[in-house]
Amino acid sequence: MGIFSRMADIINSNINSLLDKAEDPQKLIRLIIQEMEETLVEVRSSSARVIADKKTANRHLERIAQEASEWEAKAELAISKGREDLARAALAEKRSCEEEAAVVEKELNALQDHLDTLAEEISQLQSKLNDAKAKQKAMVMKAKTVESRMKVKMQFQKDSLNKAFDKFEHFERKMDNLESELEAMDLGNNTDLASEINALAEDDLINDELEKLKKKVADKQQ
Repeated sequence: MGIFSRMADIINSNINSLLDKAEDPQKLIRLIIQEMEETLVEVRSSSARVIADKKTANRHLERIAQEASEWEAKAELAISKGREDLARAALAEKRSCEEEAAVVEKELNALQDHLDTLAEEISQLQSKLNDAKAKQKAMVMKAKTVESRMKVKMQFQKDSLNKAFDKFEHFERKMDNLESELEAMDLGNNTDLASEINALAEDDLINDELEKLKKKVADKQQ
């Protein structure tokens, strides 16, 4: 089913209002343009038929005028020959041709009025079609602009996220370095502690040997 029911609907349409109410403006503008183009083809075809009818009527009118002129010439000839009866009959035929010509002229005037109306409709329809195409182009450009801005925004967010990750990784590396330094310091402390413990063990051995030696000397003196 078409968006418009007749030519007047297209000419009097408010495209902006239609698009504002549409769920899918881009789809609607395509349908509007399609229907306008189809209607324009139909109106141009009608104009072509009217032009053809007008040419046919003009040729008919020319033939009638020629016939009227011939009947007038025949009437003159009949008068010159003293045949008033034939002249009268010839003039009657001429009058019939003139009456027929008047009917054809009315038909031509009606065809011209119709053609003028069609020409005006074509002009208005073409203007509406150009307006619709301009709106479609603007919508496409706007969609591309929004898409481009979204890409830029997403890229910016991605870059910001990457920077945040980089900062976090840098912080983690810094913490790892600090922990490593602490571990290194603990390693040094553990070595000193082990040395002290070993030294205590050595003192115990020496004390044992010292006691044994004292006892040996005391035994000898007895």
